[in-house]
Formats: sequence, C-alpha cells, structure tokens
Amino acid sequence: MAQRLPPELENKLVRYQNIQAQYNRLVQERIVAETELNEVRKVIELLEEIDESSQVYRLEANILIASDKNKILQELKDRQEVLELRVQKLKKQEEELRKQIDKLANEIREYQARIGIGKQERSAG
Repeated sequence: MAQRLPPELENKLVRYQNIQAQYNRLVQERIVAETELNEVRKVIELLEEIDESSQVYRLEANILIASDKNKILQELKDRQEVLELRVQKLKKQEEELRKQIDKLANEIREYQARIGIGKQERSAG
C-alpha cells in the first residue's frame, strides 16, 4: 500500500511544479520575443541599406501598401526598443524563477532526507 506524502512535502512539490511550469512558459515567451527581435533587426538593416528613392511597401490586411521608408524605419526601431526591453525583463524573471526552483528543489531533497523518503523503499526491497 502506497504511503501518502506529508502535507508539507506535498505542498512543496506542488509549488515546485507550478513554478517550473511558469518558468517554461516564460522561456517560450522569451524565445518568441527574441525571434521577433532578430527579424526586426534584419529588416532595419535591409531598409538602411536601400536607396532613399527606392519604393518601400508594407503589408496591411493582406494588401501591400506603398509607405515612406523613414516612417517604417522609425516604427521598426521603436518596435526593436520595446522588444529589447521585453527580452531583458523576461530574462530577469527567468533568473528569479530559476532561483526559486533551485531553492525549492533543495528544500524538497532536505525534507526527504530528514524524513527518510527513499530509504524505506530501498530497504524494503
């Protein structure tokens, strides 16, 4: 018959799983933001290389519309700035969650060692 975990340990495990899930969501969010940031940087680079007299278009609602190169460039630079700040913020949040995960993992291991979980199963075999 399986033994039920002590409530304190069960709570720590649930918190650990919740924080781990939150961490994984943040990582995915950061990856998406970094991907968009890289795309914006490439477009800025391309726009800066083309001649001022070149016709530039933007896609809006599945229609290509002629636009001012400098206006698009400024919009992209603004977007780049927002994305850079977003990536920095996500990295800081990831770091904090990683610290919480590590701390909880240590607490769980210490708690298990203190109450002898794992030793009982091995000695019974």
